[in-house]
Amino acid sequence: MSTKIGIIGAGGMVKYHAAGFRKAGAEIVAIADMNLAAAEKTAAREGVARAFGDVAQMLKQCPELDAVSIIVPNKFHAALALQALKAGRHVFCEKPPALNARETRAMAAAAEKAKRVLMFDFNNRARPESRAMMEYISQGAAGRINSAQAKWVRRTGIPGFGGWFTNKALSGGGPVIDLLHMLDLALWFMGYPEPEWALAQTFSDFITDKSFKGPWGIPDSAKGVTDVENACHGFVRFKTGQVVTLQMSWAELIAREEVSVAFQGVKAGGLVRRLFGQDGIDETATDTCELYAQENGLPVNRSIIVPPDETMGRVNAAANFVAAIEGREKPLNTPDQAVNLMRIIDAVYASARTGRPARC
Repeated sequence: MSTKIGIIGAGGMVKYHAAGFRKAGAEIVAIADMNLAAAEKTAAREGVARAFGDVAQMLKQCPELDAVSIIVPNKFHAALALQALKAGRHVFCEKPPALNARETRAMAAAAEKAKRVLMFDFNNRARPESRAMMEYISQGAAGRINSAQAKWVRRTGIPGFGGWFTNKALSGGGPVIDLLHMLDLALWFMGYPEPEWALAQTFSDFITDKSFKGPWGIPDSAKGVTDVENACHGFVRFKTGQVVTLQMSWAELIAREEVSVAFQGVKAGGLVRRLFGQDGIDETATDTCELYAQENGLPVNRSIIVPPDETMGRVNAAANFVAAIEGREKPLNTPDQAVNLMRIIDAVYASARTGRPARC
């Protein structure tokens, strides 16, 4: 019997979730969205038989559902995850896990109580480069990783003005919470140490400048709210003594969009990086996956060649969720890791507000 999944939300990410679930052999039974017309349109496009305008209705009328995926604005992640877990369904939730660590802890506790899988779409862990690098790290090639630099920076990448992305009440924040993937990837490489404190500064100089609008996102809303940051720089210390620096931006005067994690271990350093083209289109991107070591008194740089993945792991991340439910693979992420990630995000914002280091 194949795992049966219902998708909550009819936005653009559905195509990746659907492709991943089907790649792993799952069946998509229904799509729910508060906009029933959108749910019906997406269901028709994806070849899904049933569409609903209410999540509770979907859960009640589709008792065969084993799991749901959640693809909605950040504010609703926690409530929908708790609803699905209480109904006995496994949950695959888009990033960020929730608006803050408190909500994420509640989700983790509910998953444990329900004895169900709770995972998040940290898709960059599922990229071929990341998985290959993690294999080397797991085999001890890097040794203890003392430090890392997590970066996702864009020059013109504000995802619309006045929509939910730029409304803090709906999103939880700007690029710090939206582009948390590289921070998560750095922590994954480092063994997800427990955070101690963060020092950070956010910037909002360009957040209302429409010349910094990105080529993706949602339409502008003239009556909407734009009250989030456009960039952040910060530093995180862990109880182990390890450290991470972070740079996240939707709008910053840089040469080109960069998505990267560099790290420095006691045996080797490494770099996983995607440089996008000047127009921000994936097809012109270049990928790097390298290890740096000293051998026989000489510097040795090793290039790791992997197959390209233009979905940046999105399909494989969804497939891993199904495989984890069925016990065929280990989950690529855990609720405890999500809690620690959101503890850092909370501390980054707290430090930016106060101008002082903040406990995680």
